[in-house]
This record gives sequence, structure tokens and C-alpha cells, in this order.
Amino acid sequence: MNKSTLRRQLKAARNALKPAARHQAARAALRLALRHGLLLRARRIGLYLPQGGEFDAHPLLNQALCMQRECYLPVLPRRGRVMRFGRVGRNTRMNPNRYGIPEPVDAKPLRARQLDLLLVPLVGFDRQGYRLGMGGGYYDATLAFRRHRRNWRKPRLVGIAYECQLVDALPHDPWDMPLDAVLTERQLHRFTSNTQ
Repeated sequence: MNKSTLRRQLKAARNALKPAARHQAARAALRLALRHGLLLRARRIGLYLPQGGEFDAHPLLNQALCMQRECYLPVLPRRGRVMRFGRVGRNTRMNPNRYGIPEPVDAKPLRARQLDLLLVPLVGFDRQGYRLGMGGGYYDATLAFRRHRRNWRKPRLVGIAYECQLVDALPHDPWDMPLDAVLTERQLHRFTSNTQ
């Protein structure tokens, strides 16, 4: 099955979840993240604001802020696809980007390699840790530096998804970066020997 067909099917499965189930899943994922110490091992954490049915990362963002972690959200470039990450707090000024997604106004956003942990949205994931995104290529371009070395410790890449977004195998391209783990409402799926 090609990526477009899979993307359509997995988005439909994700969008079929009722609001109560989404809320319950977000709370369950937060409990799992805390149980596994996901937020404890990172000082600088990249997250995202959910759009179009994506898993709600707000509870994780709020918990990380309460734990006095530095939290960052993606900032799209004017040209190209390599994102930076702007620091966010309780009173951060936000501006919508060209897709209408709020971004923090940060004079000195960080590069992805400066983050300890990057929590990423996805449309689907497989048992090898490959991620199917929305198709824009922003995360692939942003994380391309990881292809130049066999082992990168930073940032640790963790997808956030509903369990219904798991498939046995996804088609993947040479530039696709496998995740270290995926956090769902049921478990923390770990994929690489580097995962701590």
C-alpha cells in the first residue's frame, strides 16, 4: 500500500475517535510518560500543538512546564523545510504560521540538535519505528543531520500517537528517520538499542 492510501486510512481511524476517548488517551499517555521517566531525562523538550486530529500533547507540555523543563515548539522557516524550535512558557506571545498553527515568538530559536527530547506528531507508525507524517517533509528535513552519524543521542525522537495508528510495516524512503520510541495511550513502544 502506498503512503497516500495509508495516510488516508490512518487519518480516518484517528479522526473516528470520540472527544472523550481522545481526552482519556492524552491522560493515559501522560501517566505512561511519567512512569517511564520520559520527561525526567530531558532539560530541553520539543513538542507540538495538535492540529487536525493529532494526539493532544497539551498534558505533556503542561507537565513539562510544571517540572521546570525548557519547552520548545516548531517554528517554520521562511524558505526551505528545516524548522527551528522557539521556547514557550505560560505567557509566551504566539503568532500563526502560514498553516495557521501558533508559533512562539522567539528571537533565538534552537536547532533540533540542541534539544534533548523531541516529541513528534504522526499519522502512523510501524513496528520498526518508522513514522508516517502529513507528507510535508518538515521533520525529515529538520532531522536530516541524524543520517550523517550512526548514533545520535540528541534529540531522542519519540512519536506520540493513538494505538490505532500502529501498522505492521510502512513503506519508507532512504531519508525517513526511524523513531527511538512511540508513546501511545497503551504503552511506550521502544525501537532502538540506543533508547534509554
